[in-house]
Amino acid sequence: MNVLKPALIGLAFAIGGCGGTPDLYSVTPPAVDESVRIGFGAVEVRDVSLPTYAAADEIAVRDETGKLVTDAGTLWADSPERAVALELAGHLARLSGARVASEPWPFEAFPDARLDVRFENLLAGGDGQLRATGQYFVGVPEGRRERSGLFDLSVSFDPDGGPQAIAQARGQIILDLAKFIARNGLR
Repeated sequence: MNVLKPALIGLAFAIGGCGGTPDLYSVTPPAVDESVRIGFGAVEVRDVSLPTYAAADEIAVRDETGKLVTDAGTLWADSPERAVALELAGHLARLSGARVASEPWPFEAFPDARLDVRFENLLAGGDGQLRATGQYFVGVPEGRRERSGLFDLSVSFDPDGGPQAIAQARGQIILDLAKFIARNGLR
């Protein structure tokens, strides 16, 4: 019986390793080649809320029947909510030249404005469109100049390009969202 124990443990490790390592896809943010003047010197990207399927590690795609399809072997390289918040903060900083950071706020002085973004939808379709819809909220101390707005953006991608094409489209749509919020919510 003692001879079988090491063999069974080895077999368990061998079977466990058959699942393989999942493929990880990161988003390389596109270059910011313009500037947008905003009305705040410091902005905190406080909360980014994604739908459950978009917050998951698996990359979801809506097929032609409307079903959301995922593959446990195809994952985002970073937590989507964290990654989108960091991308949005980085784009807003590069677009505006303002001090922008995602929470927790890293500076001693409080920000002039706080930004919350709630996605209703952030999903790639089999039709080659990545769509982002939702609402943003700009909170300002003492309630002056507070505002909110809706967004509905889409970016085309090559559906035959697989997860890398979706990752590239997500990078572009978050840049487009940063431009939209800078122009409409942070002026």
